Amino acid sequence: MAVPLFNLAPDLSVSRLCLGTMTFGEQNSMPESFRLLDHAFAAGINFFDSAEMYPVPQRADTQGRSEEYLGRWVRDRKIPRDRVVLATKVSGPSGQMTWIRDGPMCLDAWNISKAIDNSLLRLRTDYIDLYQIHWPDRYVPMFGEFEYDPTHQYSAITVEEQLEALGKAVASGKIRYVGLSNETPYGVMKFLHVAERVPSYPKIVSVQNCYSLLCRTFNSGMAECCHHERISLLAYSPLAMGILSGKYFLPDGGPPDARLNLFKGRYSEGESRYNLSNSTVSAAVMGYLKIADKYGLRPVALAVAFVLRHPLVASAIFGATKRQQLQEVLDACNVELSPEIVAEINQIHANFPNPCT
Repeated sequence: MAVPLFNLAPDLSVSRLCLGTMTFGEQNSMPESFRLLDHAFAAGINFFDSAEMYPVPQRADTQGRSEEYLGRWVRDRKIPRDRVVLATKVSGPSGQMTWIRDGPMCLDAWNISKAIDNSLLRLRTDYIDLYQIHWPDRYVPMFGEFEYDPTHQYSAITVEEQLEALGKAVASGKIRYVGLSNETPYGVMKFLHVAERVPSYPKIVSVQNCYSLLCRTFNSGMAECCHHERISLLAYSPLAMGILSGKYFLPDGGPPDARLNLFKGRYSEGESRYNLSNSTVSAAVMGYLKIADKYGLRPVALAVAFVLRHPLVASAIFGATKRQQLQEVLDACNVELSPEIVAEINQIHANFPNPCT
């Protein structure tokens, strides 16, 4: 059974599973990446997500490889361009990735236009189907932070400048649609309101935020925004960086090449959010593993099926370093959760709400 499609925007149908590429060029070599892409494409996945900063953990000597591998695959396999949906992202202000336009220090029009041109070159394509702002150019608590602190706000590039740059890229044919990532209800509504005032500014069609059994914060305020404004959620990390597969709770702590083992102490963004030593995280995961076992489901199937049942989710963005992992996610696409299973999931969530935000 092929992966079903979702109409994300006019003339833009995406598979309900999206293969993320952030391991390509670090955990996966080019041949390995090609094999994963081949298998995903043959199964009906047409949607592939990348970012200019990938792979992770980010390093100067690997930056951009994920886009390069994806572009090489499309070219070498001679895949008609209209049969794949390519999504990528421009990095927000960091200051730490000095190899990406000196930081980048901000997300102004120059940075956006340069990032688009460089991604087009690496992807070996004339256009990008969905171009996303990876994280906002303003203070926002994210990647393990919980509460907003107004004293952390800094002078930010205006939404108007960002939308003008993105609008020019749309008009020139470099990108087709625009999305946001790691955003808040305020950010989504701000982008929508500004776009309403200027006809040449593109309206965002999607937001790529974390959503999983361990992180349901999207339902608090973002869901209402997206529902009324017809913005689709691209749910990333549906397996909570592999935690929900249960592999890290095996007696041996999981395979040594599993991401949180392989990059222990070197991947602060991931480790701060997916903290294996957090007792609340462990208790929640063990609860979900018991539900899966009780109903004869693989833990991956439970986690992915939960995400896909959300009415606002267009696609679940997942990563895989091995074919077996990829196949498990593909199999999960055919799983439907009964009301009894959902009720038990919700009870675990009530006991341990959102331990990985």
